[in-house]
Amino acid sequence: MKIATFNVNGITARLPRLLEWLGEAEPDVACLQELKTSDETFPAAALRDAGYSAVWHGQKGFNGVAILARGDDLVERRRGLPGDPDDTHSRYIEATTHGMVVGSIYLPNGNPQPGPKFAYKLAWFERLAAHAESLIESDQPVVLAGDYNVVATDEVGDIYSPRSYLNDALLQPETRSAYRSLLEQGWTDSIHHLHPGEPIYTYWDYFRKRFERDAGLRIDHLLLNAPAAARLRSAGVDKFLRAREKPSDHAPTWITLAD
Repeated sequence: MKIATFNVNGITARLPRLLEWLGEAEPDVACLQELKTSDETFPAAALRDAGYSAVWHGQKGFNGVAILARGDDLVERRRGLPGDPDDTHSRYIEATTHGMVVGSIYLPNGNPQPGPKFAYKLAWFERLAAHAESLIESDQPVVLAGDYNVVATDEVGDIYSPRSYLNDALLQPETRSAYRSLLEQGWTDSIHHLHPGEPIYTYWDYFRKRFERDAGLRIDHLLLNAPAAARLRSAGVDKFLRAREKPSDHAPTWITLAD
């Protein structure tokens, strides 16, 4: 069972890359973020032709999340996080598929900080943690996958160099504390668990040739509850897709679970 997460940075612009990757990597489940398209313009037909059913929570111009599954075994459970009925950002969707609960997450960036965007990031993180706590004890495998917009530490396994990002919301103590608190519920950070300290990055800025220099960050995470973590076998990043024409600034990040 292969489960992936991929911030596509605009599904309309990146649809050729997404379809290429689905055909080559053949994930059983794929969580997508930053769709930047409305519900009405989501390319469900093209994905169906590629063999994937989908549930999605779109938003014109920015945000947006989706879950894809090979075949028709996909049932939406929730769209949006509880705790703020006035929140209009499309950043969370949850479904059952292949005997698992899967959540696709696009956590707020939070820049510039300090300010209202950073305050929103931390408040959204609190809502995510509250919902995650309701899932952690599930007897079913649960995977919370997505762009968390968190660089967990200053170590080379998480960031090539923190110097350029000292004031960035992704590295602030409050952001990191929120992520640690989430993990302390009992979630396993799959890539860190299998590859501790290794520089396995998932995001490279478009500027200053950061991809060519492998000057990356690890901000896309797949968190597993105990039943899912017991089945974890491998994890990695499809970095090759970031090198292709008109790529997203993220690369697909994946795990495999034993059947």
